Amino acid sequence: MPILTRLLSAALALFLAASVIQPASAAPAGDGEMRLGDPRAKVTVIEYASVVCPHCAAFNADTFPAFKAKYVDTGKVLYVFREFPTEPVEVAVAGFLVARCAPADRYFAVIDALFRGQEKLFESRNGRQFLIDAAKAGGLGEAQVEQCLKDEGRLAALQSRVNTALEVEKIDATPTFVIGQTRLKGAQSLEALSAAIDPLLAAR
Repeated sequence: MPILTRLLSAALALFLAASVIQPASAAPAGDGEMRLGDPRAKVTVIEYASVVCPHCAAFNADTFPAFKAKYVDTGKVLYVFREFPTEPVEVAVAGFLVARCAPADRYFAVIDALFRGQEKLFESRNGRQFLIDAAKAGGLGEAQVEQCLKDEGRLAALQSRVNTALEVEKIDATPTFVIGQTRLKGAQSLEALSAAIDPLLAAR
């Protein structure tokens, strides 16, 4: 059994431990790249991140809003978010699946809510509540979260994406930013990102 399948079973058990709820259909979402910005932008910035990674949460809170305003909203950069679960992996996997079950235009709202809920998660150790709280940003209820964690198709797609990140892209840390031929590891400042982005913009 693939490791993510085992971890999903653990995540579902964790979620169901508190109570029994009625099933419902989850909101549909695609399993392709999750991106923000103009696909025709001169530069693409790829972030590999985990929703339970504190450094990723720090980047989301401290740098991402300014980065988005300066580069993404202005059409200069296409931002691509790639999921890379880290410990506690079962919670990260569940979080990504919940985000994928939200309507596509609410995916990043759920990701943001997961990042912002990290501190409470680590204090309470309540993974179920962590998922429920974040799911609200995507308009999902508890029953829909339960259904998300049973979705083998979404899990298989996540497994495939993680395998590619590990085996092809050789990702070994979060967050990792790929900007052209440059790789940056750790929560980056806007200045550090600009140092990699601006020369590419100028060259094109």
